[in-house]
Amino acid sequence: MEELFEKAKKIIELGGFYGVTMHVDEEHRKISFVIDDRVLSDNITTFLPALDHLLGLMFRKEKQNPFVIDVNYYRRERERLIAELARAAAKKAIVTKQDVELPPMNGYERRLVHMEITTHPELRTESTGEGKERRVVIRRIE
Repeated sequence: MEELFEKAKKIIELGGFYGVTMHVDEEHRKISFVIDDRVLSDNITTFLPALDHLLGLMFRKEKQNPFVIDVNYYRRERERLIAELARAAAKKAIVTKQDVELPPMNGYERRLVHMEITTHPELRTESTGEGKERRVVIRRIE
C-alpha cells in the first residue's frame, strides 16, 4: 500500500508541483496533500476532481478501494461549510415549519447533508432535481 501512496505523490510531482507533503489516514481512507503553489489555489475546483479521478483509477487498477482525496484542505473546509449550512437549514425548517431547499450540490455533498440531518429526529431529507440541479430538501416530519 505504501508503494501506491508514493505513486500518488509522484503523479502530482509529474504535474509540475513540487514541495508536496502528504498525510494518509488509512482508517478513514483519506489522503491529504499540501501543495505550495499559488496557481493551484485559483484552480483547486478543477484540479481536485481531476486528481481524485486519476488516483481512483490507479487504486482500482491495483484492486484497492479508493481513498477520499483532499488538496490544501479544500475538501475538509468544504465539508465543514456544508455541515454548517445543513445545521442552519435544519433550524430554519424547525422554526418556520416549512420545507427548506438547499442549493444544488454534488452527490458527496448531498450525502453529507443527509447524514447531518439524521441527528434531527423531527426532520427528514430527500434529493430532488436532476443532474447538476440535484439538491436536498429538508422537510419536517408531521
